[in-house]
Amino acid sequence: MKRLLFGILIFLSNFSFAQKLTLLKPDRVFDGQQMHEGWWVLIKDNKIEAVGDARQINVPATAETIELKGQTLLPGLIEGHSHLFLHPYNETTWNDQVLTESRAERTARAVEHAKATLMVGFTTVRDLGTEGAGYDDVGLKAAIEKGVIPGPRMLVATRAIVATGSYGPKSAVTEAVIPKGAEEADGMEGITRAVRSQIGHGADVVKLYADYRWGLNETAAPTFTLEELKKAVEVASSSGRIVAVHSSTTEGMRRAIQAGVTTIEHGDGGTPELFKLMQAKGIALCPTLAATESISGYRGWKKGVDPEPEGVKHKHLIFTEALKAGVTICMGGDVGVFTHGDNAKEMLLMVEYGMKPIDVLRSATSVNAAVFKLPNLGQIKVGFLADLVSVEGNPANEIKAVKEVRKVWKDGKMVR
Repeated sequence: MKRLLFGILIFLSNFSFAQKLTLLKPDRVFDGQQMHEGWWVLIKDNKIEAVGDARQINVPATAETIELKGQTLLPGLIEGHSHLFLHPYNETTWNDQVLTESRAERTARAVEHAKATLMVGFTTVRDLGTEGAGYDDVGLKAAIEKGVIPGPRMLVATRAIVATGSYGPKSAVTEAVIPKGAEEADGMEGITRAVRSQIGHGADVVKLYADYRWGLNETAAPTFTLEELKKAVEVASSSGRIVAVHSSTTEGMRRAIQAGVTTIEHGDGGTPELFKLMQAKGIALCPTLAATESISGYRGWKKGVDPEPEGVKHKHLIFTEALKAGVTICMGGDVGVFTHGDNAKEMLLMVEYGMKPIDVLRSATSVNAAVFKLPNLGQIKVGFLADLVSVEGNPANEIKAVKEVRKVWKDGKMVR
């Protein structure tokens, strides 16, 4: 009996010893909703054990203490629109990336992009299509989860879905067989098969293009019919997955809203009427301001020197209208169009375009987590996963502070 009791005590002692406790002592904590001065956070293994006023936290003697003087502790940031298999278009055009870079090269680049993303405090990304790299995002996600390479948690969309004939790359040689940047599908049966196939290959989210530049003279025009979009939402929803829709035209947005999608990406065709419908139906907008400004820059625009191009002016307009209508705004910049690791560029532009810094912080944490159905992320709350980032200064006063990253934790482990 004594031996048994002694064995139990040894087991309990070893179990207690195995549990890692870390106390973080920043100047302030943004919990995903509000900013709190004088709060501390206690991590137990990979979860938040306690959070709140320093005087109310019971700190075990075994806890490691990390001082974060002058810093703000935030939930790990969530990138809402990423393409880890792309790199900036001023380095290589989209067409040439799809046509001339091997899958091996693109995956090698994606590994570096994933690491760069994590190192700047973005511990989760919604990656919306490999753009011709097949299902390689599923493999990248698996490699990160297994600890083979460093990177953020990933929600992947695999190939994305486009209407036949609408997407690129295209060739003047009509008989040429060239790779496509997404999977083509048409009609109820075709859409159903594509959605189910992508889910079967590992898609966490279904992405479709409601319109694209396939109109006369390469103008943007709708692609899928309302019925096709409804079918995609029906099939994806039955598996518990959300639907993200690329749309830059008014009619494409109208169809996507009527179909009941989860998020609309870009939203350049937005009108006050459509934004009111989005707000009423709980459909979020991912405005991708940084992509618009980056592409304008690649075309020669010098911000702060030259007048704003029409595309940038229009982005200001639609973003303002969406805010007025109370549309849920996701933080997502379409990174890949611009440099991975500069994800926070979108957050700075959101403030520049009229959003309050505290609301931008919410968009990049608790709002994205709620929209993307990530129930244990996006907040510093007891029981939530310990994905955290500390930054110098107070980003609620000066949003640029989000670029002054000092430390990053993912799953309770310090990775920077």
